This record gives sequence, C-alpha cells and structure tokens, in this order.
Amino acid sequence: MIRHVTVRLTSGAVRGRRDDGHLVFRGVPYAAAPVGELRWRAPAPVEPWSGVRDATVPGNPAPQLAQPFADATSLDEDCLTLDITAPDDAVEGAGKPVLVWLHGGGGTNGSAGDYDAGRLAVSGDVVVVKPNFRLGVLSCFAYPGLDGSGTFGLLDHQAVLRWVRREITRFGGDPGNVTLGGESYGALMVAAHLTSPGSAGLFHRAILHSAFSVLGSTPAHVFVPGLPALPPRWSPLAEAQQLGAAVAAEQGWVKPGSDPDSALAQLRRVPVKDLLQASGSFIRPAFGGAVLPSSPATAIAEGRFHQVPVLLGATRDEARFFVGLFADTAGNPVTAETFPRLLAEAFGDAADDVAARYPLTDFATPSLAWARISTDRAWARPTWDVAGAFAAHTGTWFYEFADRDAPPPLPLPGLAPGAQHAADLAYLFDVAGAPPLSAAQRALGERMIRYWTAFAAHGAPACPGLPGWPGFDTGHVQSLAPGEIGGTDYAADHRLDFWARLP
Repeated sequence: MIRHVTVRLTSGAVRGRRDDGHLVFRGVPYAAAPVGELRWRAPAPVEPWSGVRDATVPGNPAPQLAQPFADATSLDEDCLTLDITAPDDAVEGAGKPVLVWLHGGGGTNGSAGDYDAGRLAVSGDVVVVKPNFRLGVLSCFAYPGLDGSGTFGLLDHQAVLRWVRREITRFGGDPGNVTLGGESYGALMVAAHLTSPGSAGLFHRAILHSAFSVLGSTPAHVFVPGLPALPPRWSPLAEAQQLGAAVAAEQGWVKPGSDPDSALAQLRRVPVKDLLQASGSFIRPAFGGAVLPSSPATAIAEGRFHQVPVLLGATRDEARFFVGLFADTAGNPVTAETFPRLLAEAFGDAADDVAARYPLTDFATPSLAWARISTDRAWARPTWDVAGAFAAHTGTWFYEFADRDAPPPLPLPGLAPGAQHAADLAYLFDVAGAPPLSAAQRALGERMIRYWTAFAAHGAPACPGLPGWPGFDTGHVQSLAPGEIGGTDYAADHRLDFWARLP
C-alpha cells in the first residue's frame, strides 16, 4: 500500500510517497521550463501553482538521443526538475546532511530517474537530491551575443543548489551541510563548480567519481577508439562561440546576414530534434565569462578553487567499458596488427616505450592491453594529478573501486568487464537495469555508503567499525573490494612514474 506525504514549498505543495523506510518526491520543478524564449537563458523562477502537485512520477529527462551506452530518447525541453529521497524520519528541521548528485552520461545523455537513492538515504541517514539538467547543445551551446554562452547546464546546477538552500529543510535536510557529488561528466561539472564564483557557499563538500581530464589532455583513441586527441574538457568562450556560429550556419539554423538579435530568435525556434543532431559538439562548458571566468584546469592547478573537503577516485579498470562498447562489441576489437598503429597515433615518438611497458604477452587479448593503457593514461594519471592539486589546499580522500567481479553497467560480451567505468554506482544506488549484486558486493556497498555519508556529514570518511582511511596528503589511496578494504599502491599499479615522464 502506497502512503502519500505532502510537503509545502515556496512555490506550492507537492505530494510524494512513503516507501520502504524512506520518502520519495519525484519531478519537483526547481526552475521554469527552458522553452521558447527561455531556451539558452539562465533558469527562470518556477511559476507558483495552486492545489497539490503530484510528485510520484519521474520528471522528463533532458532532451537526448539514444546512444550505444544509453538507450533512451527524450525531446521535451521541460526538464528542470529534481527528485528528493529522504529517510522516513526526515521531518522538517531534522538537520540531516544533504547530497546533491549530478548524473553522468557523457554530457549528452542520462537522467536522475536512473538512480534510486533509497539505500543511500536510509543506510546513510542523508537527504539525496538528484536533478535533471540541460545537456549537450542545450547546455553548452555558445553563440556570439548569447549571454551565458556555454554554461547553461552549470547555471541549472546552481539553481538546484539555491533551491536546496531555500527548500531542503522542509524535507529534513540541513541547507548548511550540502555535498555536491557526481560521476563521470557529473563529476567534471563538480570540478567546474569548485571554480565558479556563483557556486561559492552553495555547497560544503565535493565528491568526484571518475572525473577524467579535469587537468590534462587525452591522447588520440585513448578515450574512445577512433577519437582524436582531446584537450582538457573546457572551451575558451571565443572558441566555443566560433564553433556555435559555424554549426548554426552549416545546419541552416540561422539565415545568412542575420543581425545578432534575429539570429538568436531563429535559433530559439529550431526544433529540438534538429538541435540534438549536434549535441556531441557541445559537451564542454565554456570559460571566460561570468559563470566560469577561468579554465577549471588552470584554476584548480593554481589553488584557485572553493577549498571544501574533497573525496574523489576512479575504478581500477575504467577504460574496459569504452573498449568493450566501442571496439569489441562493435565488431572492431583491438588486434595484434592494429595495436602498434593505435600506439603510434596516440603517443607518437613514445609509442615504443609504451609498448615495452605494456607488452601484449602480458594480456589475454590486445583489447585488454589497450584498455589497461587507456585506464592508466586517461584516468589514473589525471585523477592522481587532480587529487594532488586538491590536497595541497584542502582535506582530500582518494579511493579506487577495485571489485573486478562487479556486474558491468552494460552487457559487453567479448571482454572481461573488470572494475570498469560506472560499475561502482550500483554499490551506492539501485541503478535502473543493472544486474543484481551478490551478498558480498551488497556488503561492500553498505560500507561504501557509510564512508560516503560520513564524509557528507563530517567532511571526512571516518566510520567506527570500518578500516581507517587516511587523507591523500599521506599518499594513501583506499582500495574498495569485497572483503578487501585498505591501502593500495595506486601509483605502482598504474605505472604513474612512467606516465609522468610522457607529455
């Protein structure tokens, strides 16, 4: 039997449900629908409503087209909603820690509704807020004269954090104790908020799962086979606006010779389905404007960030997800013949050195060799570097998710999954479509929840009854696997001494 519960917000009343020891409110608007004249503008306030709004069904995912890693399509721009999950005893004024979670999905895909936070809220005694926010071309599109160019998704997150400050006490949360966390692209956005002036004071701790390329560039093919080398995941504003103008002209979205006001009006009338064809070109937030004045890569390296406690880490076999998805499952596995070419195109004059450190004879298949190289170069090295940049200025804790028997997020036959990208999420959330965890894995998940929520509550992952977790200022990396929690030699395992000598 579903039991309903009503909470009155500044904008009106919402009716959620009480379910298995926790409260759930879904599809609660935190800003007006960014449609029509509000497309590519900062989030506008929600129009108040009368009566009681149903909050038992998910809000619309941000507009997106299905991808090999995300089989979902949405074309509705009315997507600025959030879900709240709280323990059953989270009455107004209870003062529980708050975790705001930004989903991943490559910057073009994903939805808050994919992650059930019931276990996290109940076991960790926290209030979890999961927003939907603009993605791809609707988030990071830039154009000459467009205020906020390239930062609309970041502005959405800031609107969420302001909503939390204003409303979360009604759900039992403490607006003075907010952790901003995210995975993959969501973690990259957390890094941006650590340097955005408008985010100052809106959160008090930060969690980053698998935040690749916050500081450095990525060689060709190392992220996805066939993809050229990528700079750090941030775009100068002028460059982003130039790209936006070129794409708009190429796609016929703007009539030649249009003045700036007319051009923006035309852009706001382009059908969203047409815009989404270009979403993959607009996943990097633009810096150089008011929202993101500097590249986060530069700002974090120089210590110019909001110096809140940070918990971050990666999975042990990150790149197996990408090699499995875009190479082996796509019918184009790495072979002994293609391996040298990939090395040459990715590492140039250093290709022979890489081959010597990662000989094919050490791996069951060439694809596994390439996945190991990609993991060490594109994930382990930058994660280590950014952890060091954080730890020079604030309390920082580093983890490695190391369950090599973790259920894969997607079925990828042909490649041993290992502890691949996003495999750790099912240990904190009940992820839609994910295979079930074993009893030992479920126990690991409960321990991870205790660590994560202790960090959210107190700014350090210290838990009675669990192995200690020293800060990264000591060089400590906490390995997380069933029955095996403790320090690991991350630098040696991922050959970081070797990668430090390469560009």
